[in-house]
Amino acid sequence: MTSSPYVLRMLSLTFPWIAIFASAECVLFSDAHQHIGKTQCVRGTIFNVKEGSKGVTFLDFCETFETCPFTVVVFPGDLKYVGDVRQLKGRAIEIKGTVQDYDGRAEIILRHPRQLGKDAALVPPLPKGYDVERRGKYSPGKFRRPKAAKQTHKKQGRPVDIEDPSESQ
Repeated sequence: MTSSPYVLRMLSLTFPWIAIFASAECVLFSDAHQHIGKTQCVRGTIFNVKEGSKGVTFLDFCETFETCPFTVVVFPGDLKYVGDVRQLKGRAIEIKGTVQDYDGRAEIILRHPRQLGKDAALVPPLPKGYDVERRGKYSPGKFRRPKAAKQTHKKQGRPVDIEDPSESQ
């Protein structure tokens, strides 16, 4: 089935994210630096998923992050929408987005699960108690021991003289 350019254009105006999927075929992560500034599909196998400072999550396509030419970045505020990206470790994925240059390395910022296309099904939602700001530390709330019930002491009144009926006779 072939789609006319008119249909693709109309769909991309209605649903902007379709333009990402309708763009050129996926390139290998090693060639992503040639597409900086363009919306592109990049494919590769996630070698490692790690957390950086301030809760930023990195999906690395190489054994050593420093020498890898491409990475995917997920900011803490986007993590709650994207889901548990730790499940992508060891999987081959295709990600669509604008390829950017950061410190001489190409990267795509993952903001929505739809950027993963069919691979979005591999990303389950974050666990219910997952706290993005605390970088995965679970914080269902603070536990405090219940306060002891307040004891009320009744004041004793003045002693009452009670006469013994046997004495008065």
